[in-house]
Amino acid sequence: QVQLVESGGGLVQPGGSLTLSCGASGFNLADYTIGWFRRAPGKERLSVSYISSRDNSTDYVDSVKGRFTISRDNAKNTVNLEMNSLKPEDTAVYYCAADHAPYGTLWEHAYDYWGQGTQVTVSS
Repeated sequence: QVQLVESGGGLVQPGGSLTLSCGASGFNLADYTIGWFRRAPGKERLSVSYISSRDNSTDYVDSVKGRFTISRDNAKNTVNLEMNSLKPEDTAVYYCAADHAPYGTLWEHAYDYWGQGTQVTVSS
C-alpha cells in the first residue's frame, strides 16, 4: 500500500527556516513526480512546488520563489522542502503528494497519493 508521510513541521519565528520531509513506504519516490501543497486556516489547499520524476525539473508558485527549495534524497527515499525567510502567511498545513506522470504539474488533481500533512506555524 502506498503511503506518504510528512515530517519537519513546527513553530518558527518570522524570518526563520524549516525543512519539511516527505517519506514513503511501499514505493520509490524517485519514480514519481512529487508535489508540495498547503492549506492555510480557512482557505483552500494551494500548490507550492513540485519536482518531476522525468528530469527532476522543479517549479514553484510565485509567493515562495527564491525562498523555498524542493529536492530529492534518493538514498533516504525522501523529498524535502527547504523553507527559508518564512513569513506569517506561510502558516498552513503542508501536504506532499505523488503523481505517476513524469512531467511535473502544480495542478493538485493530477496527484494520486497524498500524505496527512504537517503543521507549519510562523509566528513571533
